[in-house]
Amino acid sequence: MQPFDYSTAFSRSIGWITHDEATILRNKRIAIAGMGGVGGIHLLTLTRLGIGAFSISDFDTFELANFNRQAGAMTSTLNKPKADVLHKMAKDINPELNIRIFSDGVNEENVNTFLADADLYVDGLDFFVLDARRMVYAKCAELGIPIVVAAPLGMGVALINYLPGKMPLNQYFGLENGTDDMQILRFLLGLSPAMLQRSYLADPSAVDLANHRGPSTPMACELCAGFAATEALKMLLNRGKVRAAPHGYHFDAYRNKTSHTWRPGGYRNPLQRLGLAIARHQLAKMKQER
Repeated sequence: MQPFDYSTAFSRSIGWITHDEATILRNKRIAIAGMGGVGGIHLLTLTRLGIGAFSISDFDTFELANFNRQAGAMTSTLNKPKADVLHKMAKDINPELNIRIFSDGVNEENVNTFLADADLYVDGLDFFVLDARRMVYAKCAELGIPIVVAAPLGMGVALINYLPGKMPLNQYFGLENGTDDMQILRFLLGLSPAMLQRSYLADPSAVDLANHRGPSTPMACELCAGFAATEALKMLLNRGKVRAAPHGYHFDAYRNKTSHTWRPGGYRNPLQRLGLAIARHQLAKMKQER
C-alpha cells in the first residue's frame, strides 16, 4: 500500500495555487456546524482542497430521508452519527487531518471552543435552525471570524459572505428579532432576493415552512460546496475579489441564470420588505390550498 504523502495527494491543485499557498491552506482551520446536506460535502471538498484542520459539529444520525443529498448517507451509515461518519470519510482522504468533533452540536457552552483558532466559519446548519445560527453568527462577528453561507435552493446555490468590519449577518438577515416564522422568511429572502428557483417548483405542497419542511436536490448541495470552497480559498489566501453582505449571489443551474443582489440595510431594505410581504401572501395562499 502506498504511504500517504500530503504533497503528492494534493499536487493537482498546484497551478491554480502555488506551493506556498498550499502550505498556507494546510495550516488553516475551518469550523463547520452541521454535517448534513451541505455541511458534509463542505468538509470533504475543503479536505480535498488541502485544508489541514477542522472543527465540526452535529448531534444527528443518518436516516433514509437523507439519501437524496447528504454525502455521508448510505445504507452502511444508517443510524450512525453524522459527525463520526464524516470524520472517518475526511480522514480517509487525508489521514493527517486535525479534526475536533463536537457530537452534541454547537451551543452556548461550547461555541468558544468550537470556534477556537478558526480562520473561517462555513455554515452547514439546517435551513430551519435559528438559535444556533444566530448564536454562531454573533460569536463570529465578536471574534472577527469570516463566514461563508452557501445555501441550496432548488437546483442552484445562494451565497452570502460576512467579512469582519462589514454588515453582520444577524443584522443582514434580521435574526435578532421577530417570530420564528418571520425570521425563517427573512433568512430565505436574504439568501435569495431574486428567488430564481421559484418558477420551477413542481409541487408547492412540498414547501411547508411552518413545519420546517422543504424539498432539496443533490445538485444544489454539490454546487454549494464548489461555491463555498472557492470563497474560502480567496479569503484564506487573501486573493481574488470577495463580496460580503449586503451583497449576495444566486446561481441557478436549471434556469442558467446568475443574479448579483445588493440590499443595503439588509432585511430593512424597502425591496426586502416588499419581497417579504409578497412571500407571506404566497405562503398563506399555498397553505390554504393544502
